[in-house]
Amino acid sequence: MRRYGKHTDEDDIRARPNPKGNRPRTNIRPKHEDAAEGFVLTVDRGRLTCLVDDRRVTAMKARELGRKAAVVGDRVSLVGDLSGKKDTLARIVRIQERSSVLRRTADDDDPFERVVVANADQLAIVTALADPEPRPRMIDRCLVAAYDAGLEPLLVLTKSDLAPADKLLETYSTLGLDFVVVNRDELENGDAADRVRERLAGRITAFVGHSGVGKTTLVNSLVAADRRRATGRVNAVTGRGRHTTTSALALPLPGEDGWVIDTPGVRSFGLHHVDPSRVILAFPDLVDGTEGCPRACSHDEQDCALDAWVAEGHAEPARLDSLRRLLATRERREGD
Repeated sequence: MRRYGKHTDEDDIRARPNPKGNRPRTNIRPKHEDAAEGFVLTVDRGRLTCLVDDRRVTAMKARELGRKAAVVGDRVSLVGDLSGKKDTLARIVRIQERSSVLRRTADDDDPFERVVVANADQLAIVTALADPEPRPRMIDRCLVAAYDAGLEPLLVLTKSDLAPADKLLETYSTLGLDFVVVNRDELENGDAADRVRERLAGRITAFVGHSGVGKTTLVNSLVAADRRRATGRVNAVTGRGRHTTTSALALPLPGEDGWVIDTPGVRSFGLHHVDPSRVILAFPDLVDGTEGCPRACSHDEQDCALDAWVAEGHAEPARLDSLRRLLATRERREGD
């Protein structure tokens, strides 16, 4: 039945009252076909600094994105004021598909995932050989997170002038990790930066590590002087570092030959989000041996087919031991 006549005007239409005084909701969303592409450099209390062409633009997330949040390393689409001038604000309307996501949880029993960085392809795990003492379980956890995210791990050992690196490197020798060992003198004269930078060229590398291991000092040596961040000292009483880096920040390498992402120092790296079945993918020499495993095999049980696979000479026993040590970190808290 027709409700209104042929010559209806706006006075004839009954509108539902809107006590809030705002516009009614609609499912129709603008396409923003003229949006500019940007790269998220840092996030601070709801404000995101993005690189748009050669300008640093401050932006906020559009309401239409809902609960989806942009993180450092994200490639996004922006509209609004893209001049980058003081007191201007753009709006992020799209977050592009991510090639990788590095996550962690506060603890192993915490189901809430925290995205550390997006779109990185390498994870530099920075550990001091002394002051503070190295914590292999923390390294193991970072390795598991890297393998789960599809990132290539790089082990960076600092302060080799205070303690030798041989014993710690022997622990990880069967994993085939790329590594760099540096001391304080090399950090000061630039030799360390040159050797580390070779492994970062053309890549997006996230740096993680405990507070006080020299992570930010190393990052500062890699980037231009005007991009350097504040650093701190190790607490003489507790033997732990102090948090001086409070938010992740993406920094360009000289010559635009890659990016480094400095992340806040962490004291735990929960793995609640990690699917143990993905860790085996970091051991291609063992993957074929899992075909005879029982369903839902943890690869650390009596009927695991990997024991026979290794006994037949298809892989080194040390490789299986390394896999099981990494899998065990999923069930063990860091520091145990």
